[in-house]
Amino acid sequence: MIETEIKLRWDGDADSARDHIEAHGYRAVGPRTLEADQLFDRASAELRRSGQILRLRIAGVRSTATYKGPADAGAGPYKSREEIEFDVTDATAFEEVLARLGYQRAFRYEKYRTKFAGGEGIVTLDETPIGIFIELEGPKYWIDAVAGGLGFGRVKYVTASYAALYGEYKAAHAEAPADMIFANDSFALP
Repeated sequence: MIETEIKLRWDGDADSARDHIEAHGYRAVGPRTLEADQLFDRASAELRRSGQILRLRIAGVRSTATYKGPADAGAGPYKSREEIEFDVTDATAFEEVLARLGYQRAFRYEKYRTKFAGGEGIVTLDETPIGIFIELEGPKYWIDAVAGGLGFGRVKYVTASYAALYGEYKAAHAEAPADMIFANDSFALP
């Protein structure tokens, strides 16, 4: 599957973002959920250097493994890349397998995510330790139409990953922890 997405940085709080999304006709399709993500790589950082991601996500009682390939350089103002995702029934065992294969946890990040019905795509509201983001995932024409309807032009599209955005944040905030986690370190490791 090819995933195409963008993020939009929201300048207000989560409630105002939710109100804005709902005022444009989108309705939540599930509860607000803490997603605890871990990125894995080898000590050489070969995945990061090649633009690939190996992620384990824990969201409530569900654990999901995801591989993301390098971003398509010709995707314009969108991030478009191969994505392979599957459920993991035992997150601890999956981490042990990764360790045996030489992968270690390279970065972890948290966000509260609310998903909204969006026609041909999905609108998500991400509450992160570094701010509020609206993510749009779907066909490019759908992304443009929804972003425009929400009051955002292409110049506002963000294609950086949360790891890259957190790297920028850390550069300006020396006291920031190594990982993008909430202050209470609520990261839900198995």
